[in-house]
Amino acid sequence: MLSQEDIFEKLRGYLEEMFEVPPDKIVLDARLFEDLDLDSIDAVDLVTKMQEISGKKIRPEQFRTVRTVGDVVERVHELLVG
Repeated sequence: MLSQEDIFEKLRGYLEEMFEVPPDKIVLDARLFEDLDLDSIDAVDLVTKMQEISGKKIRPEQFRTVRTVGDVVERVHELLVG
């Protein structure tokens, strides 16, 4: 089982690799759209990657309230333990 820290490290790697986000901007309270300049298509790609990490299908409503990197980490962790 992945810890929240493991999930954060994987997420950081994806954000750097897929979206060319500078590593120093990827912190738990960074806002996905405002701080990291992701758009709605990027968000869909990110959800797909998070499904790969969790091995579970993520319903769109589970990600509607996600605003920050920390929110993504928490949501994926909930899927893993839930």
